[in-house]
Amino acid sequence: MLAQERHLPADTSVTTTHEVTVKGKRFPYTATTGTQPVWNAKGKVIASLYYTYYERSDIKDRASRPLLISFNGGPGSASVWMHVAYTGPRVLQIDPEGYPIQPYGVKENPNSVLDIADIVYVNPVNTGYSRVLDKDEPRETFFGVNADIKYLAEWLNTFVTRKNRWQSPKYLIGESYGTTRVSGLALELQNAQWMYLNGVILVSPTDLGIERNGAVDAANRLPYFAAAAWFHKMLPGDLQQKDLTAMLPEAEQYAINELIPAIAMGGFLDDAKKKEVAGKMARYSGLSEKFILQNNLDVSMNAFWKELLREKGYTIGRLDSRYLGIDKMDAGERSDYNAEITSWLHSFTPAINYYLREHLKFKTDIKYNMFGPVHPWDRTNDHTGDNLRQAMAQNPYLNVMIQSGYYDGACTYFDAKYSMWQMDPSGKMKDRFSWKGYRSGHMMYLRNEDLIKANDDVREFIQKTTTNGKPAKY
Repeated sequence: MLAQERHLPADTSVTTTHEVTVKGKRFPYTATTGTQPVWNAKGKVIASLYYTYYERSDIKDRASRPLLISFNGGPGSASVWMHVAYTGPRVLQIDPEGYPIQPYGVKENPNSVLDIADIVYVNPVNTGYSRVLDKDEPRETFFGVNADIKYLAEWLNTFVTRKNRWQSPKYLIGESYGTTRVSGLALELQNAQWMYLNGVILVSPTDLGIERNGAVDAANRLPYFAAAAWFHKMLPGDLQQKDLTAMLPEAEQYAINELIPAIAMGGFLDDAKKKEVAGKMARYSGLSEKFILQNNLDVSMNAFWKELLREKGYTIGRLDSRYLGIDKMDAGERSDYNAEITSWLHSFTPAINYYLREHLKFKTDIKYNMFGPVHPWDRTNDHTGDNLRQAMAQNPYLNVMIQSGYYDGACTYFDAKYSMWQMDPSGKMKDRFSWKGYRSGHMMYLRNEDLIKANDDVREFIQKTTTNGKPAKY
């Protein structure tokens, strides 16, 4: 299927057959990749979404087999990251810590969750090969928190119907902005499509519309500062000697119990107390007391990434603070670039373009958008965290698992915990939430040790929440 014009058919697919060994067992699967239309209310095709769907082919009872529906974020990011680095049957050729190596390419993923669930990776409009087809369709149809959720829910209804998966236990997994997307989809699918889920997995979640401004926002950064400083060996000896997960609860408790009230006092905080607080923040962050006082106890993320290793001539990464960058000048308030994303694009871009064409046999001249043009994005009326809570309240089957990397400075692990605590103020559903931490960053699965652990956590979550024969009631 070689396009003579630079557009794809709205509805097309290619299916190939493969095998993979997962957890020591080899099994066959099919990969179907292609496009499926988005229709407007009048039945006109207005866009086409590119997807890749993996089905284990030696399964006789598809009704009881879970379906995992996967989204990445951005907004504007293709569903490439989790596809060829996390849950799928093929993963990037990278080193054990996630850094690019040549030749670029993919290899079998012995940790894929395809052994226990079929998986579809969905690319929203303008990501991957997905495109708007009706140029008269308003941007507002696609590019906003609630518009995105609405059209994707309709699309998923068609997909599930076409693939005959209505009986299957269903799970959504989203990463970064994808967590906003799947949190909103949980309720939209229930209320508008009458599709009920067993689970939602939030990988490196955003704020989900849950407020944490002012003192809470500032104080919540400290545990992440502590994690990044620990990794770079910038903490005092007694803290540095502790294991990461033994040290962090101390920083967390200080942030919640003492730092929030202190920052809330603002300029009326007693000078002696302010100096004491700055000293404690310095202890847990690897920054100097002087620098913290110069920032009035409110150290921004940009300042931290620039300052922590300034004396050593490096900046640290935003999405994964294990990564180092080199700036034109050591002076200044922020890094010249994000060290980690340049490294990731280095290995992901050649791999996905090669993989889709040569392994999955999908050939087109359309550019694969790693990040597509979706801005301006309407972020108003983001109530996705509360939407997810409402979906859980309505559906006793629905469980939520959160996965966070300790070194993620964009969607920090402690903010993820805070959102989980705040999502259900009643506490009546807290036994249906779980949180998992990993010793890496935003895309924790790039580190091989965490690729194994994170997939095992997904596998266990799905197996535990697939409740055959158990009635959905309180």
